[in-house]
Amino acid sequence: MLGILIVNIQGFARVASAYINPQSGRVLEGADLWTWAAVHLVADTKFISIFSLLFGAGIAMMSESMARRGVSGTGLHYRRQLWLLVIGLAHAYLIWHGDILVTYALCGLLLYPLRNLSPRRLLWSGGCVVAVVIPLWGMAELSIPYWTAAERMAAEATWAPSPEALGAEIAAFRGGVADQVVARVPIALALQTIVLPGMLLWRAGGMMLVGMALYRLGVLAAERSTAFYRRMLVFGLGAGLPLAAAGTMYKIRVDFAWERTMFAGGLFNYVGSAGVCLGYVALVMLVVKGGRLPRLQERLAAAGRMALTNYIAQSLICGLVFYGHGLGLFERVGGPGQVAIVVGIWVLQLIWSPWWLARFRFGPLEWLWRSASYMRRQPMRV
Repeated sequence: MLGILIVNIQGFARVASAYINPQSGRVLEGADLWTWAAVHLVADTKFISIFSLLFGAGIAMMSESMARRGVSGTGLHYRRQLWLLVIGLAHAYLIWHGDILVTYALCGLLLYPLRNLSPRRLLWSGGCVVAVVIPLWGMAELSIPYWTAAERMAAEATWAPSPEALGAEIAAFRGGVADQVVARVPIALALQTIVLPGMLLWRAGGMMLVGMALYRLGVLAAERSTAFYRRMLVFGLGAGLPLAAAGTMYKIRVDFAWERTMFAGGLFNYVGSAGVCLGYVALVMLVVKGGRLPRLQERLAAAGRMALTNYIAQSLICGLVFYGHGLGLFERVGGPGQVAIVVGIWVLQLIWSPWWLARFRFGPLEWLWRSASYMRRQPMRV
C-alpha cells in the first residue's frame, strides 16, 4: 500500500496522460527523468501486483476461516465485494480517478468460485490470465501500420493531448471541487471501460489467483525455508529487474514515441514486474524469518491492517496538496518533489496507524466496510 503511492503520486501531481507518456506537456530531463526512470524500474506495477497477491490471499484465508467454523462465507464475500465496489466508485468519481478498488471488487466477484482449486492449478491459471495481455498488446502493436489516419490521430491525442486540452485539465484540477469532478469523470470512465478490461482485470485477477496459491502453500506466511525464499529472491529479481530495466531504457531511447511504447514498449515492464513482485515478497519473508527490523515490522503491519483507510487517506492528502481546494500544486511539482511528498505521507501513516490500532480494533473505513458486510454494527473500541 505504501509502495503504490510512489507510482500513484504522478497521477495526482500531473495530467492524466503523463502516466503513459511522462513527456505529455513537458520535456522530461535532468532530475525529473532520473526520478521517473527509478520509479518505473523499482515500483511501477510491482507494488500493485503485491497488493493483488494479498487481496487474493485474503479471499482464500477468509473462505478457509468460514469453512473451519462450519458456515458458508459466500454471502459475506459477495457483500464485501459489492460494498468495496461502492467505495471504489465513490473514490474514482469524487476523489481520484486512478482508483484500483473497482478492479479488485470486480475480480473478487469473478474469481471466488475458483478459490478451492489446487495450488498448482491456481498458479497455472493465474499465470495464464496475466499472460493474456501479452499477445493482445503484441497484436495491437503489429496492427498500427494498418490504422486509418483518424485512428492514428486519436491515439496521438490520447498519448500527447493538445496544449488546449492540457490547459483545460490543469485549470480544472486547480479549480474548485465541482470543476475537478467534471474533469475527473471522463478520465475515470475511460479507465474503467478501456484500461480495466484491456489490462487491469487480467493483471489483477491473475495475480489474485497466484496469491491464493501462495497463501495455500504457506509462502506468504514465512512458512517455507530460508533457502526457498533466497531462491525466490534471486530468481524473481534476477529475471524481472533486467526486463524492467530494458523497458525503461527502451522508452527513453525512442523518446516515448507512441508507436513504439504504447503497446510493445510496455510489455518489458509488464512481464518483468511479475518477477520483481515475487522477489520483493521473498525479501520481506526473509526479513520476517530473520526477526530483523522488528519495530518497523510492527508499524508496517499496522499500516497494512488499515490498508483501505490508508489508501483513501493518501488520495485525500494528495488532493489537498495538488488540487484547487488545497494548495493547488497540480503540474507545479517535479519528480524529486513528488518523492519527498510520498516520504512525508509514509512517515505520517507509519506513525498514525499503530497509534489508531492501539485504541480501536479496525481502521475507520475497515470498520465501516466490515459493519456493512456483516449487516450489523461491529465493536470498534479495543
